[in-house]
This record gives sequence, structure tokens and C-alpha cells, in this order.
Amino acid sequence: MLTLETTRFDSVSHTTWGPSEIPTTALLTDHYELTMLRAALRAGTADRHSIFELFGRRLPSGRRYGVVCGVGRALRALRAFRFDEESLRFLLDTDVVDPSTADWLADFRFSGDIWGYPEGEIYFPGSPLMIVDSTFAEGVVLETVLLSIYNHDSAIASAASRMTAMAGDRPCIEMGSRRTQELAAVAAARAAYIAGFEATSNLEAGRRYRVPTRGTSAHSFTLLHHDEDEAFRAQIAALGEDTTLLVDTYDLMNAVRSGVELTGGRLGAVRLDSGDLALLATQVRELLDSLDATHTKIIVTSDLDEWNIAALSGAPVDGYGVGTALVTGSGHPTCGFVYKLVARADTDESDAPLVSVAKKSTDKVSVGGRKFALRRIDAAGVAERELIGVGTPPVGDHNDRDLLVPLVRGGEIVGEEELGTARERHARSRAELPLEAMKMSRGEPVIDTTYLDEHGSLDNPYARS
Repeated sequence: MLTLETTRFDSVSHTTWGPSEIPTTALLTDHYELTMLRAALRAGTADRHSIFELFGRRLPSGRRYGVVCGVGRALRALRAFRFDEESLRFLLDTDVVDPSTADWLADFRFSGDIWGYPEGEIYFPGSPLMIVDSTFAEGVVLETVLLSIYNHDSAIASAASRMTAMAGDRPCIEMGSRRTQELAAVAAARAAYIAGFEATSNLEAGRRYRVPTRGTSAHSFTLLHHDEDEAFRAQIAALGEDTTLLVDTYDLMNAVRSGVELTGGRLGAVRLDSGDLALLATQVRELLDSLDATHTKIIVTSDLDEWNIAALSGAPVDGYGVGTALVTGSGHPTCGFVYKLVARADTDESDAPLVSVAKKSTDKVSVGGRKFALRRIDAAGVAERELIGVGTPPVGDHNDRDLLVPLVRGGEIVGEEELGTARERHARSRAELPLEAMKMSRGEPVIDTTYLDEHGSLDNPYARS
């Protein structure tokens, strides 16, 4: 990699620049993160021991639970959080930082500790989803990149979880790439898979994260040919009899008959993409069965969301393709997570005790102090409460679950895991929720959150109204 002729930055340095060969996530941040750093370095408070917390004050309106997602992507972003030559020159040329701050950034490597809820876990208002224990300088520069990943991915996973809950044993396929920004589409496919989707149409998600991919044809392929029969012959010749034929371009029932005849009744599936899906699925199922194509499945698409999927539960549908509603969080494209300083050293001394700090702003209060989290499980294995210890861990019994796991220890990333592990965790975590969590009607969080310190219960600013 081409490097700077000088390793320090000052007003008389002369540099030679070339393209960076290592991608960096360091500028996926807001301007004020670095101006705060600049001021803290000058004031001598940058190295003050600090605890930052990433959390949400509330769930999206009417939701009963949320899903933690983006942990793995955040850890990869942390690994690539390096200020390279090009980034530093941009920051100096635009006076975002001064030379001494650039020197600090040139050497930046996160050296603190991070705990968090593992990926796929359920969360509630006030859940301390990530706790960053570091110097002020090291923690403050991570705020925006962490929030942008968690807010997006958790919004998608939370919507996806409701959809797969309504789908039950019927598989869901993510197909929303054309309805969102191109890189967001890749992250959305990953989040949907963690929350129970079986596959995605997005090939980059398949390459990058090994999410299974699916896809056959669109209406344009049928329109390319003289009629559906000709189009189906071409598709079957290329993809085999187990393919899925899109049957509603021209004449739905004739298209179904054509697909069955061309495969001798062995057609894999038909896809319905318009109209009254429940009614049409019933009619198509009757036709398929009358033609002895009893094993041919019916897949439905067309602007589905969790409510549509729930409404189709009684229809003879075998699977769902979901796009726009999924990649936009089904009306809630962000979780409203925030990243706040909740404790800091009392002085600049290396062994200074920590003191709690918290916002008191109207509608934006926070709870100060280092947090510990536990999910209380009853004798039947059902979650009944979220316990948040402030300054000290809450005491659980034999079947309660600690929710925070180490993600980074002494600057070393220790919390990465296979995507399948997060997917299995989500299924287990959702299964232990009370049945009310599966209601599609608007409601409050399905379990309460209680804050505790060494003196007992504390007021909960995020409690239900």
C-alpha cells in the first residue's frame, strides 16, 4: 500500500498520495464526533474513563418486542475503523481536525471493552444493547457508525420477525432489493435471514453472508415471448421442472394448465403476483389438484406485509415473497436507538472512580450508570420481565438468562459468530415470549423492564404510559 512520506501531521508536512488498498469505515460518521474529540484532546479530558450505552427509549408505536440485529456488521465495521492517509488529508484540508488530532487519529485502534446483546436476541425499551467501556475519545468516535448499523438492521429484523411469526411453517423469501439503497439491500437480506426468512433474491447477500438465494423470472421474461406457453418452455428447459412459473401475466388459469402440461404434473411451483391472493390461491389450488399436480406449490408476492401474511393464513399458500414492507421496516425504518454517555471518571486520574451521568431533557431522558441485563423466565419457560441492574448485576435463578455477552475485550474482537447461530438464537428467544407477543393488534411491550440498584427498584423512565 502507498503510504505517506511523513507519519506525523503538521502544517509543513509534504505528502504523496495514492489510492488506499484497505477500505475504512472511519468516515462513516458525523462531523461533530471529531470536533468533540478535538476539543477533548485540547482540554486534556480525552483519556477520561467513560461508559457509553446504545439503547432505545421505546419500541416503534404498537410493537410488542424488537429484535437486535447488526452486531456482526458492527464488529466488522470496528475492525475497519482506521483513519487512512486519504481520510486524514480530507479532515485536515477541511479543518475538521487540527494536526495534533490527526496524529491521534492516525494511531487509532480501539483498545477498550464492549458488551452487548447477541445478535437475534429480543429487546425492549431501555435494554442496554451495547455497552462501550473505554476512554472518552475512543468511545465517542464510534457513535454514528454503530447507530447507523444497529438502527437499520434491527428495524429490518424486527419487521421480518413479525412476518415469519405470522407465516408459521410457510417459508418467506426476501425480495426487496429494488426498493431500497443498494448496500442497504444487502444488509436487509442478512437481517431478514436472522429473523427467520429462508432466502433472499440478493446475490451479494449470498456471496458476502452466505444467505441462500432464490429467483426464477419476472413478467418481462413472459412478455419477451409470443405467449406464456413459449416462455414456460424456455424457462423449464433452462431451470428444470422444479422451477417456479410466474402465471399471472396474461391468463392465469390457462398459464397454470400450460405449466402443468409441460411438466407432466411435476411443476415445482407457481407464483401469484397480483389480485385477490386468497381467492386466487384457492382457485389455483383447486385447478392444480384437478390436474393431479398435487405437489405443485403456490407462492404469493405483491406488496406483502405481516398483516397480509396473517390474513392469508387460511389460504392454500405454500410460501411468501416479501419486498417493500420488509426493507422499509414495515413502516418503521429505524428503531430510534441512541448512544449516550452514562458514566465517566470523576477526574482525569487513571484510577478515578466512575460517576453516573444522564440526560434530563424533556422526552429524551436516560438512565445513568453501567448496566447489567437479565431476562427473568418463569417455571414454564416463558419470559416475564427484563431486569436491568445499574452498577451491579441483578440476581437471577436457575433458568433466568444473562443478556449481555462480551463482544470486544481489550480491543480484541471476541463476539463474532456464524449467521446460523444468530438465526437459531432468534427462534429460541422469540419462542419464550408470552403468546401476546404474536398479536398483530397494536399493543405495549409484551414484558416490563425493571431497573435495580443496590438499594432496590428505580423509577423507569421508559415504562409504559
